[in-house]
Amino acid sequence: MICITVTPTSRTLAKADLLNAARQGDLVELCLDHFHKEPDVKDLITAIDKPILVSCRRPEDGGKWKGTEEQRLMMLRQAIVAGPAYVELDLSIANQVPRFGSTQRVISFTRLDAPETDIDSVFDEAANAKADIVKFTWPTPTLDDAWPLLAAVSQKRTIPVVGIGLGQAELTFSLLGRKYGSPWIYAALEQGMEAYPGQSTVSRLDETYYWRDIDSKTGFVAIAGFGPAQLATTRILNAGFKEAGLNVRCLPIEIGDLKRLKKMLDVLRIRAVITGGGFGRRLVPLADHVDPHDARSQYLNLLLKRDDGWHGYNTLWRAGLRSLETEMGGEGGGKRPLERQNVLILGNGGMAESMVYAVAQRKGLVSVCGPGDKEAQQVAQQQECRFVSYHNLYETLTDALIVADPTVQLGTKHGQVNPSLLRSSMTVLDVSHLPHDSEFLKEARSRGCKTIDAAGVFKQQVISQFKAITGKELSEAALSQGMMEES
Repeated sequence: MICITVTPTSRTLAKADLLNAARQGDLVELCLDHFHKEPDVKDLITAIDKPILVSCRRPEDGGKWKGTEEQRLMMLRQAIVAGPAYVELDLSIANQVPRFGSTQRVISFTRLDAPETDIDSVFDEAANAKADIVKFTWPTPTLDDAWPLLAAVSQKRTIPVVGIGLGQAELTFSLLGRKYGSPWIYAALEQGMEAYPGQSTVSRLDETYYWRDIDSKTGFVAIAGFGPAQLATTRILNAGFKEAGLNVRCLPIEIGDLKRLKKMLDVLRIRAVITGGGFGRRLVPLADHVDPHDARSQYLNLLLKRDDGWHGYNTLWRAGLRSLETEMGGEGGGKRPLERQNVLILGNGGMAESMVYAVAQRKGLVSVCGPGDKEAQQVAQQQECRFVSYHNLYETLTDALIVADPTVQLGTKHGQVNPSLLRSSMTVLDVSHLPHDSEFLKEARSRGCKTIDAAGVFKQQVISQFKAITGKELSEAALSQGMMEES
C-alpha cells in the first residue's frame, strides 16, 4: 500500500486534499499539526472512502504543532473518538492515550539527528505501549544510514514495521520497503505538501519508479546519486524494463562507505550500478575487472556483477567521442576526424581525465586545463598530453573544446571562464551537465560554434548501459518516454 500525506492548513483545503489523495492512494495521512484552527476530524474522515491515519507531530518530531502538549494530547484523544482507521502516537505519549474503538495504534519513534542504533529496545518499548504497527523515522542521507531502517522493516517481527527515511535516500528506503513487505510506504500528495523535507511525491513514485510493479522478486539496478542525469536515466531504464517485461527497476542510492557497499549490494542482490559526475572516479576501487581502455581513463560509470566479480566500464568517453567524431566529419572512409586536431579538455576530475584519454586514443592533439592547475598537470603527465595553466587558457589554439567539469562556470568574475574563449571556428561538447544543455553550450551556439547536443550524448550512454544490463535493445519509445520532463 501507499500512504499519501496531506498537510492542509484549513478545513476547506483539507477536504480537497483528502479527495485528491484518496484517488491515488490506499491510505491517507491527515496531519493535524498544520491546521491554523482546530479541525472537525469526524467531518473530515467521512469525506472519503479510503482509510485515514491521523497524526499530530511536534517540531522535535518534524511536525508543525505550535500549541501546548496538553492541547495536542486532547486533540489526538478527540481524533480517536472520531473513528479513523489509524492514529499515530509518538512513543513518549503512547501510554497516555488509551485504545478506543477499532482505531489501530501506530506507535512512532523519531530521531532527526542520526539513525537509531538500538532498534530492538525501541521496538520492545513500542510493543509494550500496545502498538498495532511500529514506525521508525530518522535521517537516511546515504545507503549506510538507511540500512538499519531497512533491517527493521525486512525482519520478521511480531508487529509490522513501517518507516520514513529523511533526506534524498528516503526513496531508497521506500522502494526497498515495498520489496521487503512493509505494510505501506509514504509519499506526499504533491510538491509543497511534504510531511518532511525531501519526501517523494506519489506522482514521482508512479511515473518514474513504477513502485506498484515492485514485489518480493523484483531485481534492482542501483543508480548512484540524485541529480538530473540520474533521474533521467531512471525514467528511461524503468520504461525500458517495463516494455521488455522485465521484473527489474532502478533503485536510487547515495553512496557512503565504499568498504561496506559491496556487502550491501550483495545482500540486496543488486547486479548493476550506474553512476555519473564525481562518483565515477570513486567507483574504480569497487571493480574487480576493468577493460584496459577504461582502466586508463580512471573513471567508471557502469558496474556489472558477473560470476567472477564486479566488472567496470566507462560509457561516457565512448558516447562523447562518437558524437564528437560524427560532428567533425567521421562518417565513412576510415578517417579519424580528431587526428592532428587541437582539442582542449576543460575541467578537473574523473570526467575530464576520461575525455583526455578518449581523444588521445584518436590521435588528437590534447591539451588539458582546469581550475586546479596541479591536478590538471598530473593528468597531463599520466595521459602524456599537453598541460595548459588556467591563466593561459585564452592563448591556446583550439579546434574543439570539451567541457568536462560541472564546477567550471562561464562568466566574467574571477575564476570563471570568459565567454570570449568561444570562437565560431570551434566545435563544443559539454559532458558535465548531461542530459541538459549547459550555459557553455548555449553561449557557444549563440556565438556560431558547432555544438553537440547533450541529450544525444546522454541517450547513447543509456542505450549502451541498457544493452549491457539486459542484452536487449532499448526502444525509441522508452527513450522518448524517459526523456520527458516530470509532471
